[in-house]
Amino acid sequence: MAEFWIGHRRYRTKGDAQEAVQKVLYRYSVGSIVDQQEDHLLLLDLLDMHREAEDKIGPGVEAFAIAPPPRGPYPCFEVVRVDGSRIDFSYKDCLKPKTYRQQVLNVMRDEVKSTINTYFESRKQAGSLVSDLSGTTLESSDTAVSYFAGPSFNDIAGEFADRVGGWEAIELTPSTEPGLGRFKDRDLAEQWFSYHQDRAVLGLLSTKENQRRPRR
Repeated sequence: MAEFWIGHRRYRTKGDAQEAVQKVLYRYSVGSIVDQQEDHLLLLDLLDMHREAEDKIGPGVEAFAIAPPPRGPYPCFEVVRVDGSRIDFSYKDCLKPKTYRQQVLNVMRDEVKSTINTYFESRKQAGSLVSDLSGTTLESSDTAVSYFAGPSFNDIAGEFADRVGGWEAIELTPSTEPGLGRFKDRDLAEQWFSYHQDRAVLGLLSTKENQRRPRR
């Protein structure tokens, strides 16, 4: 069976990925907050895979909780938003096969990761590892490069896709790494790289600040 990915986490099979999520679900009692950072980060990446992720995330994620069963005997995950509202979500819906748009978005992120890394290193070398939101001094291990001050990554990617004829017009190679392909047309890849550089407004946030931002 094919390998399965949740964010940067690689699992031997989809079943192994589901088991990892279930361990988080049953590690906490009903009504409690998911308070271990690695569990929280796993659920953030998992929620991004939901077909209704934008609606579920709303104004941003403050935390995750374990909700009582909406029906049947099993509990479920609940998003606690930054405005205090809550909404449940099915982890099984998140583990369904990705749409082509989601596949292309993953590859688009990989195609521009050098831009993100270069930005972080330039801020580090300049001695300016401070949050652009709160002004708090940041540690290298507690820093996230964010699009919070301008259009989101998904907005930039969507604009580019519209310019070239839609998501289906961006052909991908077969995976050269587990779970990941590349732009088949390398000229188009260069166009995307340049477009992203022109449109992206990058900034630094703490990990917690970035977690609270709407993930669009």
